[in-house]
Amino acid sequence: MTLKVILPAVVGLGVLAACMQAEMPQPNEGRMLYAENCSQCHGAAGQGDGPWAEGMVPAPHDLTVLAAGNGGSFPRASVLSTIDGYHRAGQPGQPMPEFGLLLQGPTVPVDVGDGVMTPTPRPLAALLAYLESIQAS
Repeated sequence: MTLKVILPAVVGLGVLAACMQAEMPQPNEGRMLYAENCSQCHGAAGQGDGPWAEGMVPAPHDLTVLAAGNGGSFPRASVLSTIDGYHRAGQPGQPMPEFGLLLQGPTVPVDVGDGVMTPTPRPLAALLAYLESIQAS
């Protein structure tokens, strides 16, 4: 094997190992981020009834039914993409702000539904954990 093949593999393993040492945040860690960044539109309980929601088109989503709308499985990858703004890149007129730049930091491993652990900024993972915790049963 050449150095060109080995070096990227070693660097990739080092990044993954550093990420794997951190634990997934608990929902309480994301509750504060939610209150600061999401409740204005989505409401204190996540039901789309925040003080800024009146008259918004489209109306903010009820975040407590994301799993129900996905066959009972919380759509982690979709939620992460929505929060960080990745899925809206280059699409003007989107009412949902892009929070990706606000939610940076050390990474933690997150299983986004495919069994592969994805390095995710801890604040973003914390918000994800909180949103998953408020799903209606």
